[in-house]
Amino acid sequence: MKRQQGFTLIEIAIVLVIIGLLLGGVLKGQELITSARVRNMISTQDGVKAAYFGFLDRFRALPGDYTLATTNITGISANSNGNGNGRIETGATPVASSVVEEHILVWEHLSKAGFINGTYTYNATASATTSPTNPYGVYMQVIYDGIYGAGTSGTPAALRHNIKTGSQVPVEIIVEVDRKIDDGSPNTGGFQFSRYQGNGAAAPTDGSATTPACTSATTAAGIWNATNGSTNCGGASLL
Repeated sequence: MKRQQGFTLIEIAIVLVIIGLLLGGVLKGQELITSARVRNMISTQDGVKAAYFGFLDRFRALPGDYTLATTNITGISANSNGNGNGRIETGATPVASSVVEEHILVWEHLSKAGFINGTYTYNATASATTSPTNPYGVYMQVIYDGIYGAGTSGTPAALRHNIKTGSQVPVEIIVEVDRKIDDGSPNTGGFQFSRYQGNGAAAPTDGSATTPACTSATTAAGIWNATNGSTNCGGASLL
C-alpha cells in the first residue's frame, strides 16, 4: 500500500508566512495610495487658497470679480471682467457686458495672472478648458454661496466664499482631509462637507438620504460616514 504524503508543519508555516507578507504588502500599498490622494487634495486646496489671497493682495480685488482684468492682466480674453461687488457669483452682470459666470471666470483670472498652473479661458459653461478638476475628473469651484456643511441651495448656511473640491471623492479620502487640516466634523470648521455636484454623475448626499451617504447627520456638527459611506463625496474649504 502506497503511503500518502501531505505538507509538513514547517511547509504550512512557510506558506502562511508568505500569505501574511503578501496581504500585509497589499494593505500597506492601499494605505500609501490613500495617503497620497489625501496629500494631493490638501495640496490642491492650499494651492487655490494661496492663489486666491495672492490675487486679492496684488489687484485689491477678487479673482472672477475683478472689473479691470482685461486692462491689467496680459492675455485675458475680451469681456472677461467681473462686476466688482466683492462676491464671486453665478449670473453676475458687469458694466457694459452680458451676464458673466464669475465662478468660472475666476480660473482665467488666476491662471493668466500667474497664480495657478495651466491656462484656462473663460466660457459660460464649465469645461476642461475653463476649470481645473480634482483627481476624479470633476470640476472644482470657487464661489460665494452657502452650499456647504448642513446648507443646501434651498436652506443655505451662512454665505461666504469657499473652494469646493468637486464630487466623486470617496468618503475615506474626504474624512482624512478633514482630520488632517480641520476638526474632523463635516458641518463645522474651515473644511466641511459639500453637495456641489460639478460634472459628477450625481450630487453627494448627507444622512437624510436613503442611499449610502457621506455623513450620518444633517444637524449640529454631524459625523462623517467613514466606514460604509458613499464613494461620491465632496468638501469645501471656507475662505
